[in-house]
Amino acid sequence: MAFYLFDLKGIRMKQIGVGFMVGMAVCVCDAAVNYTEPYPFGEATQWAKGSDNSAVGEWWDKSFTNTWQRYEKLAVKWFTSLDRKDAMAFALYTHDHGVLKITGQCFPLLPDEPKMVTLEVMEAGAWKAVETLPVEYPGWSVHFRLEGWDNTTDVPYRLRLGDLSSFEGLIRKDPIDQDEIVVGVLSCNSPRDDEFDTRLASVAALKHHDPDLLFFGGDQNYTHDEATYGWLQFGVQFAEVMKDRPTICITDDHDIGHGNLWGESGAVSAGLSGAADGGYMFPASFVNMVERQQCWNLPDPFDATPVKQGIRVYYTDLNVGGISFAILEDRKFKSAPMNTIPQMGPRPDHINNPVYDRGAVDLPGLSLLGARQMAFLDAWARDWRGAEMKVALSQTAFCGAVHIHGNKNPKRLLADLDCNGWPQTGRNEAVRALRRARATHLCGDQHLAVSVKHGVDAFRDGPYAFTSPAIVNTVYGRWWHPESEQAGGGEPVESPLPWVGDYEDGLGNKITMLAYANPRDRSVRAERGDGYGIVRFRKASGETVFECWPRFADVEKGDSEQYVGWPITFEVAENEGREPIAYLKEVTLPVENAVVELTNDTTGELVYCYRVKGNRFRAPVYEKGSYTLRAGLDRGEKVVISDEIK
Repeated sequence: MAFYLFDLKGIRMKQIGVGFMVGMAVCVCDAAVNYTEPYPFGEATQWAKGSDNSAVGEWWDKSFTNTWQRYEKLAVKWFTSLDRKDAMAFALYTHDHGVLKITGQCFPLLPDEPKMVTLEVMEAGAWKAVETLPVEYPGWSVHFRLEGWDNTTDVPYRLRLGDLSSFEGLIRKDPIDQDEIVVGVLSCNSPRDDEFDTRLASVAALKHHDPDLLFFGGDQNYTHDEATYGWLQFGVQFAEVMKDRPTICITDDHDIGHGNLWGESGAVSAGLSGAADGGYMFPASFVNMVERQQCWNLPDPFDATPVKQGIRVYYTDLNVGGISFAILEDRKFKSAPMNTIPQMGPRPDHINNPVYDRGAVDLPGLSLLGARQMAFLDAWARDWRGAEMKVALSQTAFCGAVHIHGNKNPKRLLADLDCNGWPQTGRNEAVRALRRARATHLCGDQHLAVSVKHGVDAFRDGPYAFTSPAIVNTVYGRWWHPESEQAGGGEPVESPLPWVGDYEDGLGNKITMLAYANPRDRSVRAERGDGYGIVRFRKASGETVFECWPRFADVEKGDSEQYVGWPITFEVAENEGREPIAYLKEVTLPVENAVVELTNDTTGELVYCYRVKGNRFRAPVYEKGSYTLRAGLDRGEKVVISDEIK
């Protein structure tokens, strides 16, 4: 068996011997890995000793069951009842610019069961072995990366765990020939549900919509220190729809054992006030395992340099059918509120004072996406290889579009610093970065479906955004309910909903509410407000459609309805909402349907970069100054005109 050296991105460099080297850790055959190590995350802290015991310890030994906690007991019950032919649980993949990446997830394996997985593809009606790799421990996942992938044809694949178990799916060809690219948007997969072990209605609906891409925006599970159990539960629930199409999963707070997360670039959190002190409560090895399980199948990171504690990163971009998706980690680099800003409410992250000084919580030096991800967004905005439209994906919303929070006794909350509306300066920088590429924004996390149009300097001058409903909305209730119960300002929004229009959120961010799906009765499953989003990107017209579907809508019958207020349709050009003060002279572009890039020569700032139709262009300008317009096939390579607007 070949022995490979990998670089920090997990890219295979060269063969150097026998066995496998993954990252900087060696895995040599089955016997070299202790698959029953009880404390793979260390014994230094209680967090380490208590993390994921049911998935990594001797779960099959019944003598330990009297000490296990709730999720451990549920996990052991599930694992011991499992038919071992199903030990190869599920898979997810992406392919981008000739690189295919597949993650296979196993159930926890017994000592005498195989620990090597073979990737096979169908050729001429027969399975052909491509590569055999060891199952990673802890976490029971396996990861394949193939270069030179031909994305022009559908290819059946199989992951074979020795002779014990296998899992099959289809690697779809890139849908570049389709005008409409369909994305399923989901998040917040609560286990507190009468449909606990299945998501039959959701999966059937998704298969009916037949999306070209699935985006799970975080909180795939809520089992915290039993993350592998929760991840297996999620994967089995959605395996039937994930196995046959590219899938993006990004981790949010609950996936790594937190109620909220302010990552502070990987710092250690003592868990104070719900981790409001910043950083990660669980060991870095635990966090890296969770991100490996959920995110390894994404394209290689833009910059794979780990953050503090050696916690890895995964922010990157993916092209599907001519739509370029920026995949963000909006929690990992974010500043924490505790001991950073004045406390304005009963918790460091909650503000209830209606006359507080907004500037007091938006201090210099506070981070949202962080300098590294802002550099990534700048590079992504300028790179249009194979792209017609751009979309940004993140865990949560760039605003606080919620007024009432809670479960049994919901309460009004002015501002929640867990959202990406804080810090406000970082929020505005991020929204401007998306606007430069005319990018639509999709996210989850908020347990409340909303669609807004962002504003930065003025209402409606930014891009459109869609926060998907919770897959299962039982964990935490949220409602959009302005205290005045009046419609917002600005040009009226055509909607049957009453509270739409221009508003400031509790942090002062400008948003235009377009639609919201408030729960009517969270004790009744059909009225909880849970469901999923479907987004349609139409390349020829530049049209985008937001659809918001109730979880139990019978879409297959065709007689069901979306949540009130949806669908919402807009043109990609509307993601740039600023009013031009002037235009540069009309020019002939060097190629048809070129990418145009406008730079402010005085500040060096990128004003915008996007693809246009035709070969003639008049560059809009939004403030006085000197400008250079560049254009090219996939990026602004050639200077077309330089001019000054006085």
